Amino acid sequence: MPRRKAAVVVNPAKVSVETLRAAVAAEEARSGWSASEWFETSASDDGRSAAEDAVRSAPDLIVVAGGDGTLRAAAEALVDSGIPLGLVPSGTGNLFARELSLPLNDLRASIATAFRGSDRPVDAGLAVLERADGRESQHAFLVMAGIGLDAHMAGHTNERLKKRIGWLAYSDPIARSVFGNRQFDLNYRLDDRPEVSTRAHTVIVGNSGMLTGGLLLLPAAVIDDGRLDAVIFRPGRGSGWTNIGYRLAFNRMLHRTGFGRLVASLTPTPRAIRWAQASRMRVRFPEAQEIQLDGDTHGPVTAASLSVRHHGLVVRVPRVPAALDRG
Repeated sequence: MPRRKAAVVVNPAKVSVETLRAAVAAEEARSGWSASEWFETSASDDGRSAAEDAVRSAPDLIVVAGGDGTLRAAAEALVDSGIPLGLVPSGTGNLFARELSLPLNDLRASIATAFRGSDRPVDAGLAVLERADGRESQHAFLVMAGIGLDAHMAGHTNERLKKRIGWLAYSDPIARSVFGNRQFDLNYRLDDRPEVSTRAHTVIVGNSGMLTGGLLLLPAAVIDDGRLDAVIFRPGRGSGWTNIGYRLAFNRMLHRTGFGRLVASLTPTPRAIRWAQASRMRVRFPEAQEIQLDGDTHGPVTAASLSVRHHGLVVRVPRVPAALDRG
């Protein structure tokens, strides 16, 4: 019987390839796998081409080592492939890995999970982006797509500062965006419901609701329910930002504890923030707006169609001990 074989997609700007190769070789020897095939990203490839080459090698497992951006690009080639995906998180946010409770900052544990973990089907977001000149492009996203503040953060944060101090580097673009309070007009449609026109500061559509630091942005988001969740910030010109801030600060308590859910049921949701859920969402803009996917800016768009591929990816997650698995 032929031994199983993995393919490794690695971003050498994020991971020490030499250290990774040693860890993978040790796991191959331990688990009885053949030597893996290796595919490195480059300045001209964000990860998709390397992942496409990896898929064509017909492996039993694809390991992606890099940040959220590398993972997102690789996922475009992996959606519906059925090939299990193992992760070696190496970025600033690692939001997808956090959502799945994967090992962080532990190379050996990440490799062990990739080769010996359990397979978990999860959803993948798909975004069709339309430009002012009529061009269209399709991309995958695993965590969140954002327009407004979210996209501005992705495109205008100092990368060197971000590498040194992580998410604190976003404080400057957030402050400038809040104080400037730049808002835009949009039309959106959820599934087959009527189109709605509104004015907003930020629109975020996601498959996962938790941000770094435990901030719960999309309370109802579940990574494998076949639905996308959306939030729209509409602060207006009054106390809207104060209301948004309070709601986000207490979201985790309001939705993850019994007392919090009782309080939430008795408290009206501020008009400045609105949540929605759908399997498809289409947004249009009279003036082109910048968009980001999983932290990578994709420039200005005039429209975007966002949908979910239910169980489009299979991810290796830590095995649950047998005693816990029996309940």
